[in-house]
Amino acid sequence: MRTSVIYTLQEPKFFKKQLLKWAQQYREITFLDSNDYHQQYSSFDTVLAADALTLIKTDNYKAFEDLSAYQKTTRDWIFGYLSYDLKNDTEKLESNNYDGLDFPDLFFFQPKKLFFIKGNQLEIAYLNMCDDELENDFNEILATTVENEDEHTPLAIKQRITKEGYIEKVTQMLEHIHLGDIYEANFCMEFYAEDAIINPYEKYQALNAISEPPFATYFKNYKQYLLSASPERYIRKDESKIISQPIKGTARRSNSIQEDEAIKLELTKNEKERSENIMIVDLVRNDLSRTAKKGSVNVEELCGAYTFKQVHHLISTVVSELDDEYSPVDVIRTSFPMGSMTGAPKISAMQIIEKLEETKRGLYSGAVGYFTPTGDFDFNVVIRSILYNEANKYVSFSVGSAITSKALPEKEYDECLLKAKAMRSVLE
Repeated sequence: MRTSVIYTLQEPKFFKKQLLKWAQQYREITFLDSNDYHQQYSSFDTVLAADALTLIKTDNYKAFEDLSAYQKTTRDWIFGYLSYDLKNDTEKLESNNYDGLDFPDLFFFQPKKLFFIKGNQLEIAYLNMCDDELENDFNEILATTVENEDEHTPLAIKQRITKEGYIEKVTQMLEHIHLGDIYEANFCMEFYAEDAIINPYEKYQALNAISEPPFATYFKNYKQYLLSASPERYIRKDESKIISQPIKGTARRSNSIQEDEAIKLELTKNEKERSENIMIVDLVRNDLSRTAKKGSVNVEELCGAYTFKQVHHLISTVVSELDDEYSPVDVIRTSFPMGSMTGAPKISAMQIIEKLEETKRGLYSGAVGYFTPTGDFDFNVVIRSILYNEANKYVSFSVGSAITSKALPEKEYDECLLKAKAMRSVLE
């Protein structure tokens, strides 16, 4: 049982910064923030989980089986991540590309300390609480200073694949499309820095301020960090309802209101961008059907245009009703990784991705989120993110785009640079 207390906050936005700064003392942290972005499906604005009572970390071998056992055993809130390479647990696939980060493939923990923010209401829920611990912690958080302390030297960011190499690889992917091996694939490339020392808290705040996305994440497992400005939900379970919201289709913003609206409108009509989205919607529908009650898979919204601080995106919403014979982890196992980060057909796309990409994706294009005590869950897609291993001083971020038959390699390259802009500006 958790001891729970509710407080009213005077300045929720400032308190969130204090809360995350205060939590740095703990070995395990998951901080999920919606940045007050309006969403149809949401349980809270912000949550912070810290200080593991129990945890599970593993490679991809029988990872979903282990996660299911852990989730059923704890019957509590658990927070963590699923790396892209868990694909190898469900299909005959491999991940043999270079890995400079060396994160576990799966990591979840049961937090002793939980903080939920909704509007100006804060709920604190603790396990194994000592006398006055909760109130003392709350007062400590209110006294935490959050002045900018980021005095680290700007990093020299390197690119794993050159422009010429990128164009050559996308050309090869187009050949696979023309041969009928795939219809679409998400091709990614890594940017990185070696011998890197950064302040993860400060870099997260800077990255989040640029984008203010609905699925922002700060994750820490000892010396391994994820700083994410993700705009995309992978999958959510709300009682028996399953919701997945793939993003495909991107357009730039403009400082001119009229031009910005024209760009957004053009995005909704762009045949290439819409076809990218619709292909993935079909893939997600198929994924959800594997655990859904018959006839319950529906597309609630197709290619809706949504505006973020840096870009416009096309987002679709696919829903289903969970068949009673399947567990919460079954839903994730049968739909992972998110279709927007693979392609169609899914397995063929992942095989070709592995052949052409030069970096193991790891947590990038995986998912971070939580399970509730009743088995509901919510996970993002790890994109627009910085990954940092403090132990080996390696910083990495990757970007990608969807390659279809209509793709022009140089334009796809430019889209990747647009998506990389926020991470580069924060690190360089």
